[in-house]
Amino acid sequence: MVTDKQVRLLRRKRMEGKTLEAAAMAAGMSERAARKWQGGALPSATKTTRTWRTRPDPFVDVWSADIEPLLVADTDGKLETKTIFAELCRRHPNAYDVGQLRTLQRRVRVWRAERGPEKEIYFPQEHAPGRMASIDFTHATELAVTIAGLPFVHLFFQMVMACSGWRFVQLAFAETFEALLSGLQGALWTLGGVPNTVRLDNLSAATHELALTAGRTLTKRFADVVDHYGFKASRIQPGEAHENGVVEKGHDVFKTALDQALRLRGSREFADVSDYLSFVHRIVDRLNTGRETKLAEERAQLAPLPAIRLPEYTRVSVRVRKWSTINISNRIYSVPSRLRGHLVEARVFADVVEVRVGDKTIETMPRIRGEKAHRIDYRHVIWSLVRKPGAFAAYRYREDLFPSLVFRRAYDALRDARGDRADVEYVRILHLAASTTERSVETALAALLERQCPFDYIAVKTLAHPDEPTIPTVTIGMPDFACYDALLATGAAS
Repeated sequence: MVTDKQVRLLRRKRMEGKTLEAAAMAAGMSERAARKWQGGALPSATKTTRTWRTRPDPFVDVWSADIEPLLVADTDGKLETKTIFAELCRRHPNAYDVGQLRTLQRRVRVWRAERGPEKEIYFPQEHAPGRMASIDFTHATELAVTIAGLPFVHLFFQMVMACSGWRFVQLAFAETFEALLSGLQGALWTLGGVPNTVRLDNLSAATHELALTAGRTLTKRFADVVDHYGFKASRIQPGEAHENGVVEKGHDVFKTALDQALRLRGSREFADVSDYLSFVHRIVDRLNTGRETKLAEERAQLAPLPAIRLPEYTRVSVRVRKWSTINISNRIYSVPSRLRGHLVEARVFADVVEVRVGDKTIETMPRIRGEKAHRIDYRHVIWSLVRKPGAFAAYRYREDLFPSLVFRRAYDALRDARGDRADVEYVRILHLAASTTERSVETALAALLERQCPFDYIAVKTLAHPDEPTIPTVTIGMPDFACYDALLATGAAS
């Protein structure tokens, strides 16, 4: 079919003095077609809408009785045409074939355009510089990143400026208040000012449900953050993620760019978390490139930052129980046994928990993530356990006393070879790891397991070769005071 573009080219060539044959060749049409289209209306203006059917309507007999009632009852427009077609085939066996589905889809689409339910529409927004930023968390485990061979379960906090599209991204491990505060403050201080409004979902870290109205409002802690920085907190309606579309689209753009960069890299394996974050920050910098002019406009309209940042941790006062554990937000952590009975202060950060006595930090441990309910460090309890090895078999948190898979396999091998005596042998091996180095004991266990022969604590100790600490002998001689006497005599003489 000849197009308007071809006809225009044909006529232009003829006006330039080209022969009909040359003009037709340049326009990509036959000489006969060129003769027809030298003058007159363009092809698009000569088309007429076809109002007749080229073949019989296969649904004419069932439309009013079977199909239209289903469409009328579908008040939200969610009933799929495939479902309607399957129902027709059930009601009228052997009357329709798969090739007629497309015909039914076209008819349903036309009916819905003429008589169907109203659809939700979206409204394009114009964002003034510095007026609004959007924040949210997004899960990133789907990127299939591994750290040292292990799947890396993580999230990202992201803040996106609505006008310029500038973004700030920070690693997170859960949607906690501490992670939210750390990400928000990191974004504001990197930006260098405070926008008028911060838009957020109904995060449980920042909002809570009202008992009487079933609505949501800001928690006391997040309301204090809002007051400290002086911005307005704007929340979306529950279940309406599109109302925070700036950051939702930002998540999609960011994770797509990260995924594409990982594909180009050829590997999703990283040596450590810092290596991965360096890679992520390079991608974020690329996404922010080209936004400098609009970002400058945004920064000119921002409110100034407060004098100080808020502490990015939550203080919890808790007493160490006789099991050498503390309970923080229904999570159990072990602490050094010397703290038993003491009232300690736990500072809960986004990723770690600090245990403090007075003004000194006694212990820092990773914060428990996910569904796990406890974290017991064998170094905290082994000194008592080695004196009471019988407690190992029924210890509530026994699975936490296997630092690695090698230790777990070693215990299983001891059970197979020594029965109940395995508990004593394993506890002594664990004590050896705490007294020397876990790595050397793990290496010895791996070697013994490789030999596939029975072993015990003595065999492990012999193979591990723990270095016995030696106390150096320091000999301090008597000082010779003659030199001082000479010095004094010299000074007196002068």
